[in-house]
Amino acid sequence: MSTQTAEAAAPSERTSWLKRIDLGQYGITLALVAVVVFFEVMTGGRLLRSNNVASLIQQNAYVIIMAIGMLMIIIAGHIDLSVGSLIAFIGGVLGIAMAQWNLPWGLAVVLALAIGVAVGAWQGFWVAFVGIPGFIVTLAGMLLFRGLAIVIVPQTIAPLPSGFVQIANAGILGWFAYIGVYDVFTIVLGVVLAAVFAVSQLRRRASLVKHGLVVEPLWLAVVKMVGVGVFVIAFAFILAGSAIGLPFVLVICAVLVLVYAFVLNKTTFGRYIYAVGGNREAAKLSGISVRSINFWIFVNMGLLAAIGAIVTTSRAGAAVSAAGQNYELDVIAACFIGGAAVWGGIGRISGTIIGALFMGVLNMGLSIMTVDSAWQQAIKGLVLIIAIAFDQLNKARSADG
Repeated sequence: MSTQTAEAAAPSERTSWLKRIDLGQYGITLALVAVVVFFEVMTGGRLLRSNNVASLIQQNAYVIIMAIGMLMIIIAGHIDLSVGSLIAFIGGVLGIAMAQWNLPWGLAVVLALAIGVAVGAWQGFWVAFVGIPGFIVTLAGMLLFRGLAIVIVPQTIAPLPSGFVQIANAGILGWFAYIGVYDVFTIVLGVVLAAVFAVSQLRRRASLVKHGLVVEPLWLAVVKMVGVGVFVIAFAFILAGSAIGLPFVLVICAVLVLVYAFVLNKTTFGRYIYAVGGNREAAKLSGISVRSINFWIFVNMGLLAAIGAIVTTSRAGAAVSAAGQNYELDVIAACFIGGAAVWGGIGRISGTIIGALFMGVLNMGLSIMTVDSAWQQAIKGLVLIIAIAFDQLNKARSADG
């Protein structure tokens, strides 16, 4: 090989492994780390105190829960503006069912889930079978269900049963033993999860190599496994020192993440959602029932909004008509910050969770610093536009490469 050829090959090799790196995914992860470090410094070390981290999970669980459903809607090329109002409406029904109808809280929760599914079916019908754009249908839903929430909950409904309130305010604590003030169960669970992640990544990499598919450099895979492992164990250690241990809402979020990651990545339904969002006409020609997909993703969003309402109402310990104000903005922002494409067809659960954590840390950090709520909104808006601009630049880089 001549010197000229070797020189030409070198940059090509560098380009080849650089192209295998998802800068969008690693970029938002680094941004999350940066914002955590920033607020940890600016708050004098208060952000990562055990009880504050537990509160961060409790207060922002609704973002993670509803961002999962919102991601599926965005991938399919739609948007849902009604989720914040659904929090208030379904939360109001929950409060009435428990405080006025004297339903056991378990039955009230089942009723809330059923209402969420019914509302999702209502909105899905207009989108899928009547052909009204999801933006318009859910804008109408935002107004409709906020109005209904104000009608049915003219004043705060409280108190609510202690068992219901514990859903978002308690956790798994003292199941094994303690090491000083640290809960052993939470620490052990963190170590196990870190090990499971490492093994799953190694198996996934081996499968890709076996089938001759492109994989990221080994050194980067090792760095990622070590980084995630350290984060999970450190996170578990911090939670282990909190007053509630492992929050119940974190368990709920984790189960939902695992279930929906499987649905999106391993099932026909998940692949159809990506197909519809990527090219609607091609999906129709290939035999996919676009109407059915559109209908069921809104039904699913209604179900997850109901779970979000249960968690939010439990956290507050009361039902109020003002609940859920601007929640839809945090949820949508989490999806786009996590790498979902505005035009649909692209998005991952892992990125959305990172986006949700980013929004949660932003909310908590700004609150600890007692930043005025108006400035909080302005800062979140600025972060969203920067995140989308970065995503656009990353996609342009990939296309040019």
